Amino acid sequence: MSEEKKRFIQEFVPGKQLTLSHLIANPDPDMFQKLGIQEAGALGIMTCTPSETVIIAGDLATKSANVKLGFLDRFTGSLVIVGSVSEVEMAMLEINRFLSEMLGYTPSKITKS
Repeated sequence: MSEEKKRFIQEFVPGKQLTLSHLIANPDPDMFQKLGIQEAGALGIMTCTPSETVIIAGDLATKSANVKLGFLDRFTGSLVIVGSVSEVEMAMLEINRFLSEMLGYTPSKITKS
């Protein structure tokens, strides 16, 4: 029996932008377990291009609100912010504002579920 091989395709968007800003309020506790991060009232998910920007975004998140970093990957530009709904939203707003106003990035509308 042959094993099916899976391919992963990574897409890079040219330019300087936040490509995703999504806030998940009151996620199912199982999600935290699957992600291997501490349980909280909200998750903020962001992706940044170029990917190294996620280091700046993570720093801004923890300095602008009472949040923790659940995940940060400088190779893919992925960031997961953990905290209360209002604190996660405040951190995401500040990341979008700073990168847009100070570094000329295209911001991303914060969507919610």
